[in-house]
Amino acid sequence: MSGVELGLAAFGILMALLVVRIPIGIAMFLAAAGIYLVLNRGDTTSLLYTMNNLVYARLSNYDLAVIPLFILMGQFATHGGLSKSLFHAAGSLIGHIRGGLAMASTAACAAFGAICGSSLATAATMGQVALPELRRNNYSGRLATGTLAAGGTLGILIPPSVPLVIYAVLTQESIGKLFVAAVIPGIVAALGYMAVIRIIVTLDKDAGPASPKLPWSQRIKAQFGVLPVLLVFVVVIVGIYGGWANPTEAASIGAAACGLIAVISGGMRLKDLKQSIVGTAIATAMIFLVLIGADLLNSALALTQMPTELAAWVKNSGMPPLLVLFTIIGIYVLLGCVMDSLAMILLTVPIFYPVILGLDFFGLSAGDKSIWFGIVALMVVEIGLVHPPVGMNLYVINKLADDVPMKETALGVLPFLASDLLRIVALVFFPPLCLWLVHVTG
Repeated sequence: MSGVELGLAAFGILMALLVVRIPIGIAMFLAAAGIYLVLNRGDTTSLLYTMNNLVYARLSNYDLAVIPLFILMGQFATHGGLSKSLFHAAGSLIGHIRGGLAMASTAACAAFGAICGSSLATAATMGQVALPELRRNNYSGRLATGTLAAGGTLGILIPPSVPLVIYAVLTQESIGKLFVAAVIPGIVAALGYMAVIRIIVTLDKDAGPASPKLPWSQRIKAQFGVLPVLLVFVVVIVGIYGGWANPTEAASIGAAACGLIAVISGGMRLKDLKQSIVGTAIATAMIFLVLIGADLLNSALALTQMPTELAAWVKNSGMPPLLVLFTIIGIYVLLGCVMDSLAMILLTVPIFYPVILGLDFFGLSAGDKSIWFGIVALMVVEIGLVHPPVGMNLYVINKLADDVPMKETALGVLPFLASDLLRIVALVFFPPLCLWLVHVTG
């Protein structure tokens, strides 16, 4: 059996394990162990030696300390009640127009994503805050759940983003540059979702009725509640890219600031503090287990030479670069049926990244291609969170909306998926959408 055949067989085993619901980290470890045992004729020495080195190298990586800190920042924001301030601030401004509360939910998801970095946390938190208000104001179940499921994906697109941190570590790319590159696509995504809501309520006036208009005094007062969130976002992003703080230091400041704001606002109690710490520990343990499993699998695939041979084959095949890219995008969409966003990034980037760097896209430099592909991959991975039948955000929101059938939630998210696809096509053919801000601030 050749190395490529062995690598493909390992992928087949991995997919089979995922279908029977084996946790992704364990599935990656088993597939990698199979490769090592086949190559070494059953000898476990090389496997155990590699595991020992990889685990130490991963857990001692200072750059990855940013992950639990960003998670803790999101936990403080969740348990500290900052999500309510964001929703009320946006709702006070645009809630009086048809579909305004749904648009406000999208804006609040984007703002919450700026201090969270997790799509599932954004969907769950904003769902608890916004869904009762949307239903109380007679929004259709389809529009309410579809909006929040799609809006939750902004949690990984609006920086800071945990998957972008992982991508940066895997590709040795600048975390700051990736965060800056995601800003404009994130804003475009939020505006695109709002446009979808406006189209829906124009076609069906009963889907999103207008709410009572608040006086300007109440609107202005509501905006003061979001100033701390904006301050945290500015400190983290400007701190990283401005050079006066590395990502870990900026995340530490952001987590401390979110915790302090939550305490001062009265939303954080001792029980909430304990829940935040435990939630951070659980999420961090899960992420690092997947990281170690991916490291072992990538190491095993490197021994088979499959990534190198695949990149060389694609480069010499004469296939148009855009056809290769859209094929990769299609693979991401299919993988979204069986695995989460983090697992997709960890599993595929070591394979697809060399392929992309070996092709010419609009004359982009290697550095620009690296950043551009990272944002494209992130946006496609984001689709996996909401596309039926197994998008995780669909289940999170549907669990909160007991009176809305899953079919209605799935139908409700389809117009937002159309917006996602248009945005991905725009980014593919117009890379400055993500690179312009990087070049301007660089």
